[in-house]
Amino acid sequence: MVKKLPLAPKAPPAKRELNLAAEVRALDTAARPILAVWEITLACDLACGHCGSRAGRARPDELSTAEALSLVDQLADLGVIEVVLIGGESYLREDWLEIIARIAERGMEPLLTTGGRNMTRERARAAKEAGLLSASVSLDGLEATHDTQRGVTGSWTAAIEAMANLHEAGVLVSANTQINKLSMPELPDVLETIIARGVHSWQIQITVAMGRAADRPEWILQPYDLLELFPVLDRLAARCKEADVLLWPGNNVGYFGPYETTLRGTLPRGHHVGCGAGVWGIGIEADGTIKGCPSMATETWGSGNVRDARLVDIWERSAPMRFNRGRGVESLWGYCASCYYASVCKGGCTWTSEALLGKPGNNPMCHHRALEMQRIGKRERLVQIERAPGLPFDQGKFELVVENIDGSRPS
Repeated sequence: MVKKLPLAPKAPPAKRELNLAAEVRALDTAARPILAVWEITLACDLACGHCGSRAGRARPDELSTAEALSLVDQLADLGVIEVVLIGGESYLREDWLEIIARIAERGMEPLLTTGGRNMTRERARAAKEAGLLSASVSLDGLEATHDTQRGVTGSWTAAIEAMANLHEAGVLVSANTQINKLSMPELPDVLETIIARGVHSWQIQITVAMGRAADRPEWILQPYDLLELFPVLDRLAARCKEADVLLWPGNNVGYFGPYETTLRGTLPRGHHVGCGAGVWGIGIEADGTIKGCPSMATETWGSGNVRDARLVDIWERSAPMRFNRGRGVESLWGYCASCYYASVCKGGCTWTSEALLGKPGNNPMCHHRALEMQRIGKRERLVQIERAPGLPFDQGKFELVVENIDGSRPS
């Protein structure tokens, strides 16, 4: 049975406060985004229970077509290679094909992430004609599990049909999966499902307690669940290699356990190298707000708006955008501050840490950390102590409890 979700909230207007540094440092000009993830509308035809942006309604002040096309030009001038269009649901914006075409015209790769509920043959063909290179369809479990998370009965069937429609149109197809308490037992079956549909890659990411996911703490993995998850991922990585499917672990699938090379061996340094927000990645909201990562909380990480400044100036001179550049271990706290991998990992995913514990620099969703805790007979457990207020990209508050491995309190 699909749980009925509350009406999607109205997003507040974009904050139009700019506080850019007067000077640009050498490391700000050296850093350039290669990947942009762009929410072109917050309108959505699904009601996903793990949606961090609580998508559903369009933002009240989304960029006009002219503003969006100008932003495409600025992304190209900044050196972006890939532009991933997300939502909400991108095809609900009337000019989505114009945006795709402009991305392709400027020599960047237009990509799409979609829930696929209404990715019809006609839409798939039109996207291909506009220049869409590849589309990633979300599949978060087998049919019942997926439909429960997506909030709409029939969404799994629609996602499978979307893969077929995109294939038929000549668009390369990949898949992405949220890993949580509901989907984790079904990951092997999900992989077999997408292999049978001819996907070229599979992105996996741990569900983060932001937005609607913060309303469902029972869906969120506990740190000690990683002890079970990572051996499964190792087996799935082997199956992906056998099937010629690229396994792409998201930035919050972490870190530095015995399977690090298996999961991230194809990266330039062969392992996780810290949060890429504002270093090689950039996020864009439909109202022109710029962030280092599309998943980060807007209130904390909103770096400026393209209606007020050039994209290059926001990239080089905004304090939130600069956070990860030249960052050392001074911002780490808790367990991460004393970790052997601290200088390289820097607390892993900024988004995950902040959503759970209120600030970056101490990320309990780490395989190495869970193993070390297990070694001394302990484990960490997250307990929600405050609910999220109900706005896009909002967060609740969690307490991190250290207890004996059997769940009892230390004596």
